[in-house]
Amino acid sequence: MKKFNIRKVLDGLTASSSSAASPQTGNRENDMIQETLQSEHFQLCKTLRHGFPYQPSSMAFDPVQKILAIGTQSGALRLFGRAGVECYCQHESGSAVIQLEFLVNEGALVSALADDSIHLWNLRQKLPAILHSLKFNRERITFCHLPFQSKWLYVGTERGNIHIVNVESFTLSGYVIMWNKAIELSSKTHPGPVVHISDNPMDEGKLLIGFECGIVVLWDLKSKKADYRYNYDEAIHSVDWHHEGKQFVCSHSDGTLTTWNVRAPAKPAQIITPHGKQAKDGKKPEPCKPILKVEYKTTRAGDPFMILSGGLSYDTVGRRACLTVMHGKSTAVLEMDYPIVDFLTLCETPYPNDFQEPYAVVVLLEKDLVVIDLAQTGYPIYENPYPLSIHESPVTCCEYFVDCPAEVIPAIYSVGSRQKRQGFSKKEWPISGGNWGQGALSYPEVIITGHADGSVKFWDASSLMLQVLYKLKTAKVFEKPRSKEERSSTDIVDEDPFAIQILSWCPESRVLCVAGVSAHIIVYRFSKQEVTTEVVQLLEVRMQCELNEVDSPEAAGEQSAVSTPGTSSSPQSSLPQSHPSTSSNNSSDGLRDNVPCLKVRSSPLKQSPGYQVELVIQLVWVSGEPPQPITSLSVNSAYGLVVFGNGYGLAVVDYIQKTLLLNVSTAELYGSSDPHYRQPRSPRKARQPSAGFCDGNDGPGASEERCKSPTSDARDNSFSRSRSSSVTSIDRESREVITSFYFCDSLSKKSEMVAVPSLWIGTSQGSMLAITLTVPSTPEQRMQQSVGISFCGSVVSLKGGILCMAQLDSSGTLVPHVYEPWYEPNAPEEEREQTRKRRPTSPPSSQENQDCQYAVVCSMKQAKVVALPSQNCIYKHNITETSFVLRADVVTVSAGLCIACFCANGHIMTLSLPSLRPLLDVNYLPLTDMRIARTFCFSNQGQALYLTSATEIQRITYSQETCDNLQEMLGELFTPVETPEAPNRGFFKGLFGGGAQSLDREDLFGETASGKASRSLAQHIPGPGGMEGMKGAASGVVGELARARIALDERGQKLGELEERTAAMMSSADSFSKHAHDMMLKYKDKKWYQL
Repeated sequence: MKKFNIRKVLDGLTASSSSAASPQTGNRENDMIQETLQSEHFQLCKTLRHGFPYQPSSMAFDPVQKILAIGTQSGALRLFGRAGVECYCQHESGSAVIQLEFLVNEGALVSALADDSIHLWNLRQKLPAILHSLKFNRERITFCHLPFQSKWLYVGTERGNIHIVNVESFTLSGYVIMWNKAIELSSKTHPGPVVHISDNPMDEGKLLIGFECGIVVLWDLKSKKADYRYNYDEAIHSVDWHHEGKQFVCSHSDGTLTTWNVRAPAKPAQIITPHGKQAKDGKKPEPCKPILKVEYKTTRAGDPFMILSGGLSYDTVGRRACLTVMHGKSTAVLEMDYPIVDFLTLCETPYPNDFQEPYAVVVLLEKDLVVIDLAQTGYPIYENPYPLSIHESPVTCCEYFVDCPAEVIPAIYSVGSRQKRQGFSKKEWPISGGNWGQGALSYPEVIITGHADGSVKFWDASSLMLQVLYKLKTAKVFEKPRSKEERSSTDIVDEDPFAIQILSWCPESRVLCVAGVSAHIIVYRFSKQEVTTEVVQLLEVRMQCELNEVDSPEAAGEQSAVSTPGTSSSPQSSLPQSHPSTSSNNSSDGLRDNVPCLKVRSSPLKQSPGYQVELVIQLVWVSGEPPQPITSLSVNSAYGLVVFGNGYGLAVVDYIQKTLLLNVSTAELYGSSDPHYRQPRSPRKARQPSAGFCDGNDGPGASEERCKSPTSDARDNSFSRSRSSSVTSIDRESREVITSFYFCDSLSKKSEMVAVPSLWIGTSQGSMLAITLTVPSTPEQRMQQSVGISFCGSVVSLKGGILCMAQLDSSGTLVPHVYEPWYEPNAPEEEREQTRKRRPTSPPSSQENQDCQYAVVCSMKQAKVVALPSQNCIYKHNITETSFVLRADVVTVSAGLCIACFCANGHIMTLSLPSLRPLLDVNYLPLTDMRIARTFCFSNQGQALYLTSATEIQRITYSQETCDNLQEMLGELFTPVETPEAPNRGFFKGLFGGGAQSLDREDLFGETASGKASRSLAQHIPGPGGMEGMKGAASGVVGELARARIALDERGQKLGELEERTAAMMSSADSFSKHAHDMMLKYKDKKWYQL
């Protein structure tokens, strides 16, 4: 029998416990630091989802509330009102939303899903909830119709039957229209699924039913039989009525439109093929693609509008999707950027029996939402106020900055407003419902997204809104190949060579640095003046390697490798070039050597106000080997330095003097204290394929999706894999990769008494190393003297790769990063010197044998707090044993400071500082895909975000205070609005008939008249909305009193209308009596033959 050592078992349990942050002995004086954060300061919840709904499938519009709803293939529901009023909901089943129907001006929405369920949503609360659900068991739902101001929903099925649902109780009526009764002997075969249901605008008792095969039936609800049947040879896709109820139009699979007179079912009154070529000799036009949808809208003053999607001729191969607007004799074909999912015509009236007066068309595309102005010549589009262009080019990286300097957002907006497109409609955005929230977050927030085409977008994310501020195109710096044939043989990616991989931004100085997939780095400065750069400054860096194996004591036998550059690390080893490299493309053995992956443009570069190129840095090919991808990047404006690292080592560049200060391997950073045993091997040895971010404990059965490299996400194709993609991942890579940087004024050496400018370096082997910098003190000296660099070796080691580092002072407060305030770089030298003042620092001094600083270091497995300058570890916490941390940040919240971590198993955790006590641990996401892993980022004030789909950003908060105030901050979708008056029928129509005929549906569909429906047909499921939702409770300003007042107003209005109608009927009766009496007197004494 195997023996167990009980002490070791207990020790193991203690080590793996998530609640134990272990203080190291001999440092009890550090317990004097008071911590204010407690677990009750944290709660995790979603706040907002921004961007275009991913994979949209359906759409609906409330013409009174002015609210737009969009459903998606994953069961999501997005609701839009005026700019800043958005809402996201999710059906639990995740099935596609096939149709949406508003209860117009009732604050409710019906959704039909592909799993044959229908749901009633209450929109009167800020976070909409489902009140009822109905799950069909035996029939598949294909079409739904809810008449205006009706509580009875018609549900068509795949079998051709129509069931009727009471939307108040969500119960089925016993009234059923069976397919065989509807078609009777008009067809020998099954007519197919129901593709259309609508009631006659002038007679609610007549229901128009369209079957897929081409049969249309006008059903009389009272007599329960068909009045007319209309047959056409081609399959039907959609049907729409003329508002007078005497005609309707059908769209067909052969690209034709048939117009039918209701009382003439024998043949269509008109057949047209909008895009068909008219054949000679009176023959039928050539068939076209199906017309997927048609809408027929009338106007008082002119010709009706016929709006349709699809129907193009088959010879238009490769032509983009089109929306066709037919008005009178003119036909406009509007090309769209993406395939059309659905469209809706917005009209002045919600009543179907009145002139529709269309004024706009909302077109839902696969990746965009377009609204077309029908009232202006040329049909211009409205300017879209929603942030739906996040995915204009796939997002490849993302950073989130909360509590930025107040002047940053106005400054960026002022230059970004000049980039706006022209030619939009001059009218206000027509989707204008809802109200903004009452409360708001008071701090400025900026989101920066990097994209596959090399663009960088700045977004204002303040006050729970999102709006684009500015777009920067980094690809302008490089020459673009005109075709694939002209592409350089030095490219290391197949597609998207300008894709952004890493962003580093200093909000105070507005200096931006980006790293791309082609091993290039660009430093930008912000300027309000336009300049023309004659020659783009270029610096080429040769990071050469001789591959070595690494045996790390921390890795317990796992092997890694490190690069050893063979070139000197002196500043003269690579000089800046004022033109594209003219180095030889071939070395002596015919291999590519000393050439960059991209060619910098040689012509003058006109730079508009905004971000302007300061310096381009490119890694070059070395003896036929492509440069390794850049894995970490940081810029510091106070020191004027940019540092970057990869699998070979790191380089430090002075972007003020445009010189390379340092170019070393990771091994050289350790000096004589290198903890790793390195075995030399051949640099030409074949590389092992990487397993990406897989945890070592996951084993071969781990999720394939979770094991992909974040820079090679094959599912969303955000950018192509590098030819050397085996080095893009960190955890399983055979090299010690540089993973993070941190600039600060610190006591990095044990012997130091005064803090000096330093650079902390984190590696994939868990080492934190330090470099001290000697920065000239005055701007004049800084331009003339070079920055001095000295190595300090290793400071601390952790399990797993280092993700983030930060610095605390002796009181446990976060030391702000050093920066230089922004100044206008294109101003005259005198003005520049007046405004250019480096932020004053008061470096702490250390008395002998006394610590006055703390370094906070977080890795994929652990977190440690180290006292400086003694370098004693005072706190240590094992974050996870079975997974690994993907993203970690040291952040400030209202009550203090903490480390926020996001793990690969979906957990979000926070740890107190400096004691590393666990404060929050929530299993937020059950499985993390690499898009989320690549874009997840924490920020201050308890805010975080990630890219939840290829087109959407999800914002979350881990702050209890924000969660408590979320209801106030969110906007309201439903607002009390009076329903417009019904159209006046006129005296004679009211007297002799001919106006709209109403129908008491309760008499037909109620339980007393139609009986009970079969229990096995559908199952009723009460929603989580509860009694509050069932009562139609509205949050915020829409309360019980407001609703009671509206109800009284509506009742009074109806009573007034009834009184007026009674008086009109009495008057008409008197008039009729008088006329009848006169007629009687006139013909009283006449014989029959005299009449």
